[in-house]
Amino acid sequence: MLDARIKFRHLQTFVEVARQKSVIKAAGLLNVSQPAVTKTIRELEEALGVAVFERDGRGIRITRYGEVFLRHAGAALTALRQGLDSVSQERSGEAPPIRVGALPTVSTRIMPRAMELFLKEETWSRIKIVTGENAVLLEQLRVGDLDLVVGRLASPDKMTGFSFEHLYSEQVVFAVRAGHPLLSAQQSLFSDLNRYTVLMPTRGSIIRPFVESFLIANGAGGLPNQIETVSDSFGRTFVRSSDAIWIISAGVVAGDVDDGLLALLPIDTSETKGPVGLTMRTDAIPTLPLSILMQTIREAASEVAKKL
Repeated sequence: MLDARIKFRHLQTFVEVARQKSVIKAAGLLNVSQPAVTKTIRELEEALGVAVFERDGRGIRITRYGEVFLRHAGAALTALRQGLDSVSQERSGEAPPIRVGALPTVSTRIMPRAMELFLKEETWSRIKIVTGENAVLLEQLRVGDLDLVVGRLASPDKMTGFSFEHLYSEQVVFAVRAGHPLLSAQQSLFSDLNRYTVLMPTRGSIIRPFVESFLIANGAGGLPNQIETVSDSFGRTFVRSSDAIWIISAGVVAGDVDDGLLALLPIDTSETKGPVGLTMRTDAIPTLPLSILMQTIREAASEVAKKL
């Protein structure tokens, strides 16, 4: 039986604290005081009979009970948000919005073609495409801020409550400007990497473990001159104007390589391949427009896979 003590504000506050991993940040986003957030969480814990957060050094972390409740709390808020959207859409005659999270490689390689195909279907749905790190996008998906994430398969511990549909596999590459000195090198390239600035995926990115393992296996771990970034615009501009080396998913630079603006170092990175696909909440029921968009993404991904 639903405990009448649990209100909407309890769910909203709990999800925001879990998302931000901070009472202070959650209070700021909710426009309430820090004591009010703390009080609301305590009320929720009293109603549940368990602690949903615990201290972790100077911060907090969610408990295993909190992890279980988060899946359902996020789903409840999503259902309520969809209900409110449905009423608003019924009154205004608008089609339901679709919110998609996409990794930079997908935004560059898949989504433009997918959107071209989707617009031909004339659903007139409003589309919001968010680009970011995989971990951030999955968290937004978990709490209902996104309906779908298109990107790499996350580690098993991050996939609880999610389903994944494989589309194709992609590897990382070493991209440089056209005419880069290493393009004509005769010896092993790994011994020369420490002479150049290397753009690395950030530690929170999904491909970082693949890159680190690959470099270590080839005797190039601990490169001294690194810049961590997930900004494709910065990486593209910086590499084209310098001798820097950009370690990035192949899809991000595929167009630049085809246009001759960037080139790939002759390094076999096939062992860094990882699955790219569609991630959704297991409790989500796709609307018709979302189902149509997912199909156009599949078609666009199939076209890309044929070129790999």
